[in-house]
Amino acid sequence: MDRLTSLGVFVAAVEEGSFAAAARRFGLSPAMAGKHVSEIEARLNVRLLQRTTRRLSLTDPGQAYYERCKQILETYAEANREASDSHGTARGVLRVAAPVTFGAMHLGQVVARYVEDHPQANVEVVLGDRYVDLLDAGIDVAIRIGRLENPALVTRRVAPCRMVICASRAYVDRHGTPRKPRDLLQAPRLAFSEAVSAGDWTLFDAKGRAHIIEGPVRVSANNMQMLLSAALAGAGIAYGPTFVFGEHLRNGELVALLPAYRATELVVQTVYPSAHRIPFKVRRFVDYLAEAFGNDPPWDDWSVGKTARN
Repeated sequence: MDRLTSLGVFVAAVEEGSFAAAARRFGLSPAMAGKHVSEIEARLNVRLLQRTTRRLSLTDPGQAYYERCKQILETYAEANREASDSHGTARGVLRVAAPVTFGAMHLGQVVARYVEDHPQANVEVVLGDRYVDLLDAGIDVAIRIGRLENPALVTRRVAPCRMVICASRAYVDRHGTPRKPRDLLQAPRLAFSEAVSAGDWTLFDAKGRAHIIEGPVRVSANNMQMLLSAALAGAGIAYGPTFVFGEHLRNGELVALLPAYRATELVVQTVYPSAHRIPFKVRRFVDYLAEAFGNDPPWDDWSVGKTARN
């Protein structure tokens, strides 16, 4: 008998609760399904299943063997999918969830390249700053920023998310260049109201000591692009990811404040409900994200010379 088939019949018998049901899954007779399992037991010289007229139940060795067999079969199926996909193409609708600002500012070019290279694939992007249940929402892959607390989710890092405190050149000219975090304690802040992982404004000095900036909040909003506009107009100081402010730091419209201090660094990562049976269309899209962004994403290409001058 084929040993891989025998493993599959054993796992099916456990999951279905009977040899008859396992046999239907594999197109066998119930007697043949039972023989597959009996052969495994004979080869191992151990009882895996307790059989009664009403049901099957696992022995202690059977429970451990079942868990390992399930892993082996899933790994085998995944290997077959990867080999089959190596010369394939992405197909069908890919549903992607992403934070509003990140998606609006940086996903368009990646999606455009993906659909151009994969003409049989369509992409539906759902933007929102609140985490949704991926299975309930029918999401294939989500882009999330920050520290995730759900160990059941499978993640892949695609880029760093560096934070920066900045203000417009006009604001700095009016109020002067801050030297220490305490110089910003009374500065009007432009605050993102739905921050998940970086709700406070924390900077670290060269000795690793934390300095929290707690000045008055002049403007709060649940959209970083709105806060970006307010910062460019000189309304106050902003704290947020460089993927929002990087372009304007590069062209000099904004200046980074307190560059000698280190801000919190988060992670841009993709999230899947499970590591098993990841569709080829999802794997390819994540590869495109990692290639487009990487360790030195384009939004971090701004010079130290754009920091505040005396």
